[in-house]
Amino acid sequence: MTQFVLPDLGEGLHEAEIVMWHVGPGDHVVADQPMVSVETDKAVVEIPSPRSGHISRLLAQPGDLVEVGEAIVEFADGAAADAGAIVGTLRTAAAEPERHDLPAPPSGRRATPAVRRRASELGVDLASVTPTGPDGTITSADVEAVATAVARASSGIEPLRGVRRAMDANMSRAHAEVVPATVTDEADIGDWDQHEDVTLRLVRAVARACIVEPALNVSFLGRDVGRRHNEVIDLGVAVDTADGLFVPVLRDVAHRSADDLRDGLEALKRDVAARTVPAEELKGQTITLSNFGVFAGRHAALVVVPPQVAIVGAGRVRSAVVAHQGQPAVRRVLPVSLTFDHRVVMGSEAARFLGALVTDLEGSS
Repeated sequence: MTQFVLPDLGEGLHEAEIVMWHVGPGDHVVADQPMVSVETDKAVVEIPSPRSGHISRLLAQPGDLVEVGEAIVEFADGAAADAGAIVGTLRTAAAEPERHDLPAPPSGRRATPAVRRRASELGVDLASVTPTGPDGTITSADVEAVATAVARASSGIEPLRGVRRAMDANMSRAHAEVVPATVTDEADIGDWDQHEDVTLRLVRAVARACIVEPALNVSFLGRDVGRRHNEVIDLGVAVDTADGLFVPVLRDVAHRSADDLRDGLEALKRDVAARTVPAEELKGQTITLSNFGVFAGRHAALVVVPPQVAIVGAGRVRSAVVAHQGQPAVRRVLPVSLTFDHRVVMGSEAARFLGALVTDLEGSS
């Protein structure tokens, strides 16, 4: 038998979750045929078969977290690996002992007495277990997996997977490293066209504020290294999904037309919704925008994720009585928040940035 291990998916990723197998035991596959889809903290990735041959067994099930280098599928011997097709590693598995002595459980599947005893202890019906062992043999791990799934379902506990797992890691790092401070303001947008695209105006305003006060468009690489001034403004735009929060990146926003930015935004949203956004489009942002006001809220102290030093938040547009041309008037106002890393950014720099942002938002289209 020859085993294929989860390949290095790049981006410093150490594990992935099995989402869906496109093949099963006994199937004949050809090199580069889609074999399995896995989910990382970035996206869903399709892994092709490294060779032609027959699938002997699957060593991981949907929902399993698998580490890079861990075996996920076993091929029957008799076909050589195709040159140039391997994206991971093929290795020869230790020979499995013959199991002619295993009595069949009532479910019709094969299991050792120890495995059946463990299933009885855990209250697991072997008929509900999907076997992963050789020749349809139920293993202890199969029984434990069913018991764990049942316990989670009954307790309401949901393990963190994929995007939420990555969010836990990123937010924990941010909490440990960043010294956050927040300033807020409101922009009078009463002169905007009725159909003005709020997100596009915010993108433009962030770009212009970065030009006025470039200290917010830097990357902090640590006390021993310092900060890097970014010549290009690569804006991360927070996009909410049922699976969690994604932050795809709009590149070089200061030098793109409104139509180009609009097309870019829509493309990123479509890719995120379909979980097909390339991993390179989810990294390298120099500053982030969160338009949380589409849901609710005015101001927010958002989380700055290193090495960025700032994030801009936009609250819900509302009507308010404000001074306009020397007289009180009911106008539309847009609340804006700026959270920055006070280790790197001075309060005066943050205030200048926010002032430039509001000025641009209050200007004409």
